[in-house]
Amino acid sequence: MHSGLLLRGCSTGRLKRLAVRTLSSSSPAFSNSFFLHNAQWLAPGYENTKFRPASLQRNVHPAMSSQTPSLTSFREVETLTPRRLLKVYSQLSKSRLTILVTLSAMSAVALSPLPATVPVLLSTAVGTALCSASANSLNQIQEIPFDAQMARTRARPLVRYAITPLHASAFALTTGIAGPLLLWYMVNPTTAVLGAANIALYAGAYTWMKRKSIYNTWVGSVVGGIPPLMGWTACGGRLLPTADYPMQFFLPSFLTSSPVPLDASLIDNPLSPFALFMLLYSWQFPHFNALSYLVRDCYAQAGYAMLSVLDPAKNALVSFRHTAMLTTICSILFPISGLTTWTFALTSLVPNLIWLRAAWRFHKQGGEKNARTVFQHSLWYLPVIMGLMMFHKNGMDWLQWLGITTDEVEETEEQVAA
Repeated sequence: MHSGLLLRGCSTGRLKRLAVRTLSSSSPAFSNSFFLHNAQWLAPGYENTKFRPASLQRNVHPAMSSQTPSLTSFREVETLTPRRLLKVYSQLSKSRLTILVTLSAMSAVALSPLPATVPVLLSTAVGTALCSASANSLNQIQEIPFDAQMARTRARPLVRYAITPLHASAFALTTGIAGPLLLWYMVNPTTAVLGAANIALYAGAYTWMKRKSIYNTWVGSVVGGIPPLMGWTACGGRLLPTADYPMQFFLPSFLTSSPVPLDASLIDNPLSPFALFMLLYSWQFPHFNALSYLVRDCYAQAGYAMLSVLDPAKNALVSFRHTAMLTTICSILFPISGLTTWTFALTSLVPNLIWLRAAWRFHKQGGEKNARTVFQHSLWYLPVIMGLMMFHKNGMDWLQWLGITTDEVEETEEQVAA
């Protein structure tokens, strides 16, 4: 807009002279670094080799004109000791992301009304972690050339050649087979199929779509919503309604004449896993959209089709929409499924409104400061909401669980026995 005002009224001759002066005033370093072949960075001794095009043999960058690389310019690859190898495997698995995935699956186990044995709990946690490790490793194997172009991913083990792609593939294959097999034999086939599907969806569809379509974020959000379903099915819960297990709705007492049944906490309601899925699905958008906005220059440099790069305004709008959806999910969907009491609808409003306010500012004002605030809120939001869900779990009496109060039935039985 401003350039148009400045150039308005200029003659063609003046525009040409302006363009010539602008190009001539550009520094050689700027022109070389943006418009010349990458071979410009090779030393003069390599000018006539097959690695340097003939058209660029005379165009050596000034920084390389008076020096040649020596052995001291290179760093020897570190020997893979068991400790270093374990660290590399942790980086391949994206350990923080794997821990989050495992915790989201185990939170569904904790909220499930159905009992689970200790072997099932441990197998679910380990199997989910193995599936996540395999998916993350396969993702990095496919993105080596793109990770090398981004400052935030240049230190990954495959980029710095701390481990070979063949070694990484063997690790991804081993964890990708061990995870579903452990879930199949120690938990149940449904949970194993969900784990294998998550590997295929993340390492296949999502990774491929990252450079093809902005809808990769929507596919990635489905990947994030599957682990709670794995935790739910690990306890024997159903995902779809049947004739014997129909979908049930638990309205607040002031909207219905019939009270909530005392055994509501024991009902395997298919609406409950759907609520858990939607919580993690919608959480992904404000979390990732804010993060992708902060590193949008890296995504643009590597050629990723991210909404934060192609349409930053819509990126912030989508973030705000799903933050608003989270308020509805917590205030209506969870209590009406019977997974939590209706008191949760009130207590969850506090964290939801805090995050919603930040997302609204990001949507209206944009800017990295508002994006960083939205991202920082996403880090504490999920554990706080999960903790409130556990506190307000339907049928859970924490005073009795802590031994502060006793069950009236037990007291009556003790009196009769006396």
